[in-house]
Amino acid sequence: MKYGKFAAVYDGLMEDIPYEKYVEWVVSHAPSGKLLDVACGTGTLSQLFAEMGYDVTASDLSEDMLTVANQRFQNANQSIPVLQLSMDNLEGLGGFDIVTIAIDSLNYLQTEQQVQQTFKEIYASLNPGGHFFFDVHSIFKVDAVYMDSPFVYDAEEIAYIWHTEPGEAEHSVVHDMTFFVRQNGLFERFEETHEQRTFSVDVYTKWLEAAGFTVESVTADFSDQAPDEESERIFFHAKK
Repeated sequence: MKYGKFAAVYDGLMEDIPYEKYVEWVVSHAPSGKLLDVACGTGTLSQLFAEMGYDVTASDLSEDMLTVANQRFQNANQSIPVLQLSMDNLEGLGGFDIVTIAIDSLNYLQTEQQVQQTFKEIYASLNPGGHFFFDVHSIFKVDAVYMDSPFVYDAEEIAYIWHTEPGEAEHSVVHDMTFFVRQNGLFERFEETHEQRTFSVDVYTKWLEAAGFTVESVTADFSDQAPDEESERIFFHAKK
């Protein structure tokens, strides 16, 4: 998955994501250690983890995202290694105490085999007793909430029109987005198409356990509450 020009506008579109709550969630269960932030995007979460004292490595498949992330780290005088890797092929990385896959990044994997392989790769990369934290879109969000498109966003520097439609696989969605970004007083238009897919809590749990993990908790929507039928974001904490 390559994000192209999307990397340049990503941070502006993610302003409503409570990254600090994500950090608090991880800190509450694993307050220190060597941390791998998989699918790090533009590095916002990696930077916050580093500020909390974690020994952070950041990885992402998108070169464009990593370019933005690396600039972020340099501006903050942070020495965070940046690796261009797919989450289902971590190329033998190991020795981590914590691995995160945040902000529904796992949903970009399109097949059951890719998700299962990712769990195996994460398990292999962790030290004994290591922690794995990730979140995904719920089936309700993919099948119901996203089908209320089009969504429109209009800010001073960025505007977009976002259409969604069901994907070919069960519980999948295709996002067709048209962006208008202000450049030197004019608006540049570009388009992006993203595909995401999710699975039930029971399926994710089964795959985690098959990879060797013990599932410590499953919660919803940046809370400590168990998911219900209208939860939109599901959080998993698993342990090796």
